[in-house]
Amino acid sequence: MKTRTLLLLALACGLAIMLAGAVFLFQLAGQDDVSEAVPIGEPVDVGDLTIEVEAADEADGVLSVGIRIAGVDDPDGAAGFRLIASGRPIAPVDTDAPDACAATTVAESVCVVRFDVSSADGSSRVLFYERGEEQARWVLS
Repeated sequence: MKTRTLLLLALACGLAIMLAGAVFLFQLAGQDDVSEAVPIGEPVDVGDLTIEVEAADEADGVLSVGIRIAGVDDPDGAAGFRLIASGRPIAPVDTDAPDACAATTVAESVCVVRFDVSSADGSSRVLFYERGEEQARWVLS
């Protein structure tokens, strides 16, 4: 190939990259902002469930979150909880405990979701619950 052809191809590739970046920037500008955190003690509807975070207590490297939940019969209803602690995701522990959140029912129930935060740096704790296309967020610290 001639040098002139290679230079024109390089210019065309650069323009394509710039155009793709402009399209991506436009898409980012049109996205919704992160929803505000739900205050502790206030019920919120997430999909077909009503969830209220009643309290959060951290002791001996375990964060225990008291939950009031109701709305639908689902054997995996409480599987949508996750915690972000110091920028890292943490899965629930002690899911077999008698008071652990598991199946949800139409009737209101109270349960506890526990997370092992002993290896988390700092004190940032954000609880998420996701069901279907909806999500709720609580800032616990």
